This record gives sequence, structure tokens and C-alpha cells, in this order.
Amino acid sequence: MRIAIIGGGGWGLALAKLLYENENEILLWEYNKDFLNTLIKTHSNPQLLPDIILPSEISFTGDFSQLAHFQPEIIILAVPTQYIRSTLQSIPQDAKKELWNPDRLFAIINVAKGIEEETLLMVNGILKQILPPEVHKLICTLSGPSHAEEVARQIPTSVVIAGSDTELLKKLQNIFSNSYFRVYRCTDLIGVEIGGAVKNVIALAAGIIAGLEYGDNTIGALLTRGLVEIQRLGVACGAKPDTFLGLSGLGDLVTTATSKHSRNRYVGFQIGKGRKLREIVQTMDMVAEGVATTHSVYNLAIQKNIEMPITEQVYKVLFYDKDPRQAILQLMTRDLKEE
Repeated sequence: MRIAIIGGGGWGLALAKLLYENENEILLWEYNKDFLNTLIKTHSNPQLLPDIILPSEISFTGDFSQLAHFQPEIIILAVPTQYIRSTLQSIPQDAKKELWNPDRLFAIINVAKGIEEETLLMVNGILKQILPPEVHKLICTLSGPSHAEEVARQIPTSVVIAGSDTELLKKLQNIFSNSYFRVYRCTDLIGVEIGGAVKNVIALAAGIIAGLEYGDNTIGALLTRGLVEIQRLGVACGAKPDTFLGLSGLGDLVTTATSKHSRNRYVGFQIGKGRKLREIVQTMDMVAEGVATTHSVYNLAIQKNIEMPITEQVYKVLFYDKDPRQAILQLMTRDLKEE
């Protein structure tokens, strides 16, 4: 199939490689001119995927008109959540008409994990505000424990694809799956998106704990109670409770909170070591989605009247310079309750 990928970050590049290996034709759009020039010249981005050379048949562009002329059957959105709206709104009108052509388009797949700060919308909500109603049924999300660095190296990975059309999901499973990349399907789109977004907040907390040099007991408690918070918010938003025991919930949470590849864990770790958020973010090549998502989730919890004490303390540490040790002390000395 002809697959367009909007966003040339590490995950967009890893998916381009994967889908080309699955015998699809790939054109990838990238905003950053330096990254784009490097991709065109070397078929690599050493800053994002060290030691990975992409197949020469994969094409790159910074022109949405060229992307539209490609007439993609599948469009993958690999843009950080906070930039999805502005990126799609920047597409010229003629190109929009061609890209979102319901007579040709097979699926629109989001792979970002976050909640928009200004609107508190999940990605499917953003897309439904921007895209023509005729293509809303094609909106899906691919999520789960899937670091780009490992997928690009063909390390066995399992993920989940969520959407409203079971038959479409079955077809997409076949398009993405191979000997090292296994895709499950799920019709709980809200649950899959909430799990992918909120686990980044808990991963920040896990990094803080590691930076403070607390132990395994602390991490075990954090992940367990963090999953409760994710599930609590998800159910309030209309998700199914069992979704959070799957790949986009527990699976992604454990991976992101413990991995050396996790950008969110890295930010938390640096905060635990005493650095300030602004300084950390300014030195990073990639976006840690959990920072903005912490702000979104904190406000969404207030809106839904949901108790999320870990999220609340992460929010205060990130945005109000609260002492992380004091934040953990407050969590440990809350009123005792039944599990």
C-alpha cells in the first residue's frame, strides 16, 4: 500500500522502516529542515536512531503538496500531540482535499501519546474537530510498549491498534505485523489513548524516584497505584476497565517507567537529581510528551472530579518546583484507606 507518514521523529522513522520491510511504499514528511536534509542525504538520523540506516527506497519530503500527489492509502500521524492541530491546519487547502479523500483513504493512524493542553482532548477528539466527517470512521490509534530504538533493530515487540471498525483493524493488523512486530486489536479507542497518554505522567514519577535513589519497593508501589489512577481517569472518560490491563495500559506503563530509552523517565530522573525542568527540556532533541500531558491530566482530573494524587504531586514538582522528597512524603502520609 502507499503509506504517508507525517512526522520524522524516531517513531515515525522506525515505522517507515517496518512498513517498508512489510512491502509497502513509503513517503515521509518532516518539518525540521536539518533533519529532512540529513534524511534525504544519508537515509538516517543519528540523533534519533543511532546506527540505523533506512532503506534507500523510502522517500522524504517537507512539502505537503508532494505528499498529497503521492495519493496515500494510509496516513500515519507521528507528530507529538501538542503539534498535531497546528501541523494539520498548516496543510494547504488543495493538499487537504487530496489527502483526506474518503474514496481512496483506507485508514488514518495516530501514534502520538498525549492529551492536548488547551482543549483536554485526546488525539481522536482533535482529529474529529479538524478532519472531514467522512473520514472519522477511519481514525485509529497504534499504541503499546514500543520504543523506536528497539523496533528499528527488529527486537520483538507487541502493540495494540484501536478503532471503531473491527474489520478495518483486522486488515491493519496484517499490514503492520511481521516476525518481530505483533499487533493486537481493540475497539476501546478512548481507553487505549488514555493509557498511552497518562502512563507518561507515571513514568516521570518513576524517573524522579530513580533520581532520588529510592528503591524497588517504591517503584513497585508507584506502578501499582499509578495504574489505578490511569484506570480511574479512563473509566471516567468512558473507557473499559480491562483495557488498562493490556498492552496500552500495564504493558506501556512498565516499559516507559523502567526503560533507558524513555524520554519521560529521563526528564524525571534529572529532576530527581536536582535539575530544573526548563533546563532539561532545552537540551533534548526529542519531545517528552509527559510534560505537557501532566498539565492536561491534572486539569482533566479536576474537570472529571477524579482523585489522582500521584499526578497532582508530579504536576507540582514540574510546574511549581516542589521538592520531590516532600511530594513523596505527602503521598506516603495521606489518610489510610482500603486498597
